[in-house]
Amino acid sequence: MKDMLERLEERRAQARLGGGTKRIEAQHARGKLTARERIELLLDKGSFEEFDMFVEHRSTDFGMDKAKIPGDGVVTGWGTINGRTVFVFAKDFTVFGGSLSEAHAQKITKIQDMALKMRAPIVGLFDAGGARIQEGVAALGGYGEVFKRNVIASGVIPQISVIMGPCAGGDVYSPAMTDFIFMVRDRSYMFVTGPDVVKTVTNETVTSEELGGAKVHTTKSSVADGAYDNDVEALLQVRRLIDFLPTNNMDGVPEIPSFDDPARVDDSLDTLIPDNPNKPYDMKELILKVVDEADFFEIQEAYAKNIITGFGRVEGRTVGFVANQPMVLAGVLDADASRKAARFVRFCDAFNIPIVTFEDVPGFLPGTAQEYGGLIKHGAKLLFAYSEATVPLVTVITRKAFGGAYDVMASKHIGGDVNYAWPTAQIAVMGAKGAVEIIFRQDIGDAEKIAARTKEYEDRFMSPFVAAERGYIDEVIMPHSTRRRIARALAMLRHKETERPWKKHDNIPL
Repeated sequence: MKDMLERLEERRAQARLGGGTKRIEAQHARGKLTARERIELLLDKGSFEEFDMFVEHRSTDFGMDKAKIPGDGVVTGWGTINGRTVFVFAKDFTVFGGSLSEAHAQKITKIQDMALKMRAPIVGLFDAGGARIQEGVAALGGYGEVFKRNVIASGVIPQISVIMGPCAGGDVYSPAMTDFIFMVRDRSYMFVTGPDVVKTVTNETVTSEELGGAKVHTTKSSVADGAYDNDVEALLQVRRLIDFLPTNNMDGVPEIPSFDDPARVDDSLDTLIPDNPNKPYDMKELILKVVDEADFFEIQEAYAKNIITGFGRVEGRTVGFVANQPMVLAGVLDADASRKAARFVRFCDAFNIPIVTFEDVPGFLPGTAQEYGGLIKHGAKLLFAYSEATVPLVTVITRKAFGGAYDVMASKHIGGDVNYAWPTAQIAVMGAKGAVEIIFRQDIGDAEKIAARTKEYEDRFMSPFVAAERGYIDEVIMPHSTRRRIARALAMLRHKETERPWKKHDNIPL
């Protein structure tokens, strides 16, 4: 018996070494942690239960029968994050470059199936060179099995991908179908085809970083939701995000003890809006003063900065926030902002996370670039996302709510449950100057008349009271009471039920 136990420990020790000491040292030299070190950081200490430690590939082509390493390039299992069950797989770059084989894929699909059965989140840590070429179509079949499960689990359990090294070819599509993607700056990159193939096909000379680094995917492509400086920071932030997320689509949002008074008044909000309607202010200040303990987890912070999306808590319960940002492009809605917000709204709706919308929007961005880029369809995505949402929707108009953008931003007409406005709100088809120049174009040469007409238009329409008279706004509230009003509205809406006609699925304007 003792011999057997010793042999077991020897085999475990060998499996834990992965590709061996030299390759582990090379991984550390690149500023990267190993797969097991990453899992230890992500999960609660001592909570990791590993599966399939001794799995090996079954390939015999190209001398592979002589190169077998226990684990086959991926570490899988489950553990807890602050006591809540999470499933995890981590690609091991020290073993065959983390490349995916048939056996490797089977390890991942086993964990995906278990996560779906247990209705628990799954986190994938990617650091790999794509499909294992020696296995050919067997590896491609493995990818397909992983992809299918990503789709089945979508909207049922949270799926998070962390890109911590190379992620190329077929490897990129699994993260692309998950809910959130995070990257590590200067050490990770994602692309379908690498620099060498790009050079051969298009004659472009480009580095891996320029082609698919963290900066590209967080600022230009919107593929990634955030980037961090190193492995440790990335994993700690993933732990923080999971604290905000429900375990699945049925459990409801997590609730933690909150010591921040929901009725807290913040008098500084009464002077947040500048006297000049064209002067910007920082909408993040409002969000931070409304959420519990100023704790806000922003999603896609570096992309489409004219809109803010992220998670906070009110009375200890998770809330999704969508807000126009007047500091960037005056908070206007463009194609990028619409897509960013639409995806966030749909995630919140899928997982029953209430949504609070802070609105200060002068309209949609005009111009040929936007129209040629499909602004109509991209804007419709956000309109569609809000309209199909059945979660509690609370909207606060702080200043401008002009044109179709007023409708799109969770207005009463498309399903907003509680719609508030500050006294500084301006709800109209367009700004006073533009409106007057259209209505009274015959008086354009007369500055005095135009000034009088502008004042008349401002008095009539550039206030929240016309909308309030029609019931489009439920109440005009004092800015300093915003947190209390939102907390009470969310408490009232906690058990909201909405019935919709049966359908197989909708057809969002992709």
